[in-house]
Amino acid sequence: MKLSTPRIVMAGASHVERWAYMRAELWPEVSLSEHRDDILVQLKNGGDEVTFLAFDDEGDAIGFAEAAIRHDYVNGCDSSPVVFLEGIFIEPHARRNGIARALADAVREWGRDHGCTEMASDADITNEASHAFHAALGFAETERVVYFRKNID
Repeated sequence: MKLSTPRIVMAGASHVERWAYMRAELWPEVSLSEHRDDILVQLKNGGDEVTFLAFDDEGDAIGFAEAAIRHDYVNGCDSSPVVFLEGIFIEPHARRNGIARALADAVREWGRDHGCTEMASDADITNEASHAFHAALGFAETERVVYFRKNID
């Protein structure tokens, strides 16, 4: 299905329910209630966090991109602050229509407006679809890492 250019808007309080449902699709290990709570905190705090939503021709939200300005060291980056693409999701029926690119462009511009000269993101080491997506958007892989943990009683 080919969609026209999506309408991209900064998320607000009127978008909480739909936004929470899409977050639950991207991050299913977190409950819908926790997603709502996280969204409300983000909306309250504002500042260094933003979410953009993409709407189709009928006015339905079909995707989102969440980003944050990170002032701490970001792996693979040379500057600070860095705009970090925390998560991006497009409804399956709307994928491969340039919507993710439009959302990432909105994040990039928002970061530029907040003094960032670099944009970063991450993906699970096994998520090759995400790796290809990032490469298609012009991201360059900078490093790979495996985390470890050990209980200390």
